[in-house]
Amino acid sequence: MKTLFLIRHAKSSWSFNLPDHDRPLGKRGRRDVLKMGKYLSTNQEAPEVFISSTASRAFYTALHICDQFHVDEGNIQLDKRLFHAGSNEILEVIRSASNCDRLSIFGHNPGFTDCANRLANISIDNIPTCGVVGISFDINEWRDVEFGKGKQEFFYTPKGI
Repeated sequence: MKTLFLIRHAKSSWSFNLPDHDRPLGKRGRRDVLKMGKYLSTNQEAPEVFISSTASRAFYTALHICDQFHVDEGNIQLDKRLFHAGSNEILEVIRSASNCDRLSIFGHNPGFTDCANRLANISIDNIPTCGVVGISFDINEWRDVEFGKGKQEFFYTPKGI
């Protein structure tokens, strides 16, 4: 049994004249990621592997969540394929993950919402910033993940916790 945490980056700041890739977390994003990290670490077993988009807002979301689980930041892998990836690219990142039971992926919409819906045959309108969807799979290896074979275990949003 494998559990995937699809985590959309926390709210970014538009206060700086930076390329989209480099935008940092905003005030609300910093608040929400701490809240979500505490909630996740209290209610879920820690992921063993963290894979993040190379975008600043996704990477810093991963760092904060990692801290709340008391997991070494060295467990975070950066993958440029996740920057504004579609569901097919996200699936390829998941399939290429090292063997672990709990995997967390940090990235962006609309790809994350579409991917969650396709993986678990669900109908989430939108994963909001810092939202987390947990999907389980009855598989032995991440390479065996397929669309439609997952089961939604949880869906947490900053406003909902």
